Amino acid sequence: MTACCNLAMPIPRQKAAEAAAETTSAAISVQHLQMSFGTHQVLRDVDFTVRQGDVISIIGPSGSGKSTLLRCINHLERPTGGAIYYQGQPVGGERFDLPRYRAKVGMVFQSFNLFNNMSVLRNCMVGPMYVLHTPREKARADAMAYLEKVGMTPYVNALPSQLSGGQKQRVAIARALAMHPEILLFDEPTSALDPQMVGEVLSTMRALAQEGMTMVVVTHEMQFAQEISSRVVFMADGYVVEEGPPQQIFQDPQQEKTRLFLSRYLAGQRGESA
Repeated sequence: MTACCNLAMPIPRQKAAEAAAETTSAAISVQHLQMSFGTHQVLRDVDFTVRQGDVISIIGPSGSGKSTLLRCINHLERPTGGAIYYQGQPVGGERFDLPRYRAKVGMVFQSFNLFNNMSVLRNCMVGPMYVLHTPREKARADAMAYLEKVGMTPYVNALPSQLSGGQKQRVAIARALAMHPEILLFDEPTSALDPQMVGEVLSTMRALAQEGMTMVVVTHEMQFAQEISSRVVFMADGYVVEEGPPQQIFQDPQQEKTRLFLSRYLAGQRGESA
């Protein structure tokens, strides 16, 4: 009996070593993450890894925990269980430099979150100036460069109230880029936009992906997820149900919940084209 138990011992040690190696090599590693609001459990034992250069699309029905996962990664919500690691270091804790972390792991929200009393240019300057302590002229030059990248140079002096939804979202992307992030999180960046404005934002995101920006995108834009992603993650009921390359997820899903979700999406596509 003793020999049997000794033979089993290396297995957990090996798994622990593999998990430690994964944590160290990943840009972001989410391990056994749980999140509850009162008695409602939103995330259930989520494991999730982001490597440098990944473009990961997170898809799934509303209420499946997708946005909550992003908010936990950005530390806008504190998980009730599990751990998040950034470049091998735990996120959170008394000595953790949260503002600098959020500069490195930027987030673009569905509701833009621009400062309404500031010009477009000023919106893109304040973060670098006050968080990164970038000199004013350097912050201005960087902001102008990123606004040019997203096609918003003609609007540098405009207030957010003078812009369309698509223009606001492109400013929000420029603002995030001005912090020189290593990873960008996008929380349904097109969901608040009119259909005709969705394309301009997705075009900006495609360009960033092609330049090698590491991105995690919660989206209902399935065509974008198919075309741009290196990996697609399907979530339902707070779990990661399935993940893999887009070709596998969209053409040969392994889980029944994934197949059912995608069949509804494809049925909607056929209805729109009819």
